[in-house]
Amino acid sequence: MKRGKKYVEAAKLVDRTVNYDAAEAVALVKKTAAAKFDETIEAHYRTGCDGRHAEQQIRGAVVLPHGTGKTVRVLVFAKGEKLDEAQNAGADFVGGEDLIPKINDGWFDFDVVVATPDMMGVVGRLGKVLGPKGLMPNPKSGTVTMDVAKAIADIKAGKVEYRLDKSNIIHVPIGKASFTEEQLNDNFQALTEAIMKAKPASLKGQYIKSLTLASTMGPGVKVNTAKLS
Repeated sequence: MKRGKKYVEAAKLVDRTVNYDAAEAVALVKKTAAAKFDETIEAHYRTGCDGRHAEQQIRGAVVLPHGTGKTVRVLVFAKGEKLDEAQNAGADFVGGEDLIPKINDGWFDFDVVVATPDMMGVVGRLGKVLGPKGLMPNPKSGTVTMDVAKAIADIKAGKVEYRLDKSNIIHVPIGKASFTEEQLNDNFQALTEAIMKAKPASLKGQYIKSLTLASTMGPGVKVNTAKLS
């Protein structure tokens, strides 16, 4: 795969044989983010879990101390007074069954979906379109709740969801290249602490096999997993 000149130059700054301490890795990722736009910084945790077993599935959410740097558009499925509560809390879109044909026709101008439990029968009918995009509300991530105001506030403040993918890897954004090293490090530590707490009790062997930080267009920087919280 041919790489661009900026990537090649950035890659020269990273020693691929080294597992860096978290603070060093964060500093290096910022330094190698050389694109003209504000790149997203992501953490990639390769786990020893086997997602085929329900007890080793990992899914949850955590509010990053400094947010993600992204404006998140929230859609809320609710009815009655909860519709008003959602609107007053800053939801970008609210509705019920009226939204089903719109979404089925390809409308996806939202990033997170929140639903009250009594609306999950309605939302369930959108499973085939919301599921593949990772947009289905889920109690574990706090997006199925009667407290829609808190859910919206948390999401707008920088709540991110983490979950195991089919390769047993967890990919989560921890901020933007424009963040300070301290902000990125705070976010990374908060996320790592949440993921470490989510370790399945049934898991035998190593939990986090490798951990890499990378910007949207930059090279990966390996993090020393022996020093995780």
